[in-house]
Amino acid sequence: MARIVNDDEAHNARHHVRMARKKAVVDAKIAEATCDQGVLLVHTGNGKGKSSAGFGMLARALGHGMHVGVVQFIKGAFSTGEEAFFRRFPEVHYHVMGEGFTWETQDRTRDTTAAQAAWRIAAGMLTDPAYQVVLLDELNIALKYHYIDTAEVIAALKSRPPMQHVIVTGRGAPAALIEIADTVTEMNVVKHAFTAGIRAQKGIEL
Repeated sequence: MARIVNDDEAHNARHHVRMARKKAVVDAKIAEATCDQGVLLVHTGNGKGKSSAGFGMLARALGHGMHVGVVQFIKGAFSTGEEAFFRRFPEVHYHVMGEGFTWETQDRTRDTTAAQAAWRIAAGMLTDPAYQVVLLDELNIALKYHYIDTAEVIAALKSRPPMQHVIVTGRGAPAALIEIADTVTEMNVVKHAFTAGIRAQKGIEL
C-alpha cells in the first residue's frame, strides 16, 4: 500500500529542493570571489540608519583587532552615544569636525571652513595604511553643498592604500562617488518616529 504524503511533507520536500538550488548558486558565487582588496561603501538615501550602519561596521572591525579612523562632517553640535563609546578604544582615532546641521549654522562660509578642515584630516587618513577602516560620516552632505571639491575626494579615494576599507555616509551621494563605490546602499523612509512628534532618543538617534 502506497504511503500517503501529507501537505507538510510535500511542502518540506519542495523547500529542500529550493534551498539546495539556492545553496548551489551561493556557493558558486563565493567560489568566484577570489579577490582581496579594500572596499568603498556608500550609505545614502533619506532613510534613517546610514551612520548607524557605518558605526556597526566599525564595531565589527574592532572585533577583528583592526585600527579605524572616524571623521564626522557636519555633525558636532551635540555629543552622541557613538562618540562616547568609540572613544574608549585606543584603536580608534575619532574626529568630530562639524558645527551642526546646515540649517542650524545658516552660515555657508563657516560650514565650508569646517568641512575643509575635516577633509584635511580625512585625506591624511586615506594615505595611511595604518588605518584599515575609515568612516567619513556625512561626507555626502559636504559634497552635495560643494563645501569640498568632489573630484579631489574621488582622486583620494581611488589612490588610497589597497587594503583600506572606506565607508561614506550621508544623503545625496554624488553620481561620481556612486560610480566608483564597490557597495552602495540607499536607505528609504517608510515611517519615522519624529513625524509623530517623538523627540530624538538616547540610544536611537543620540
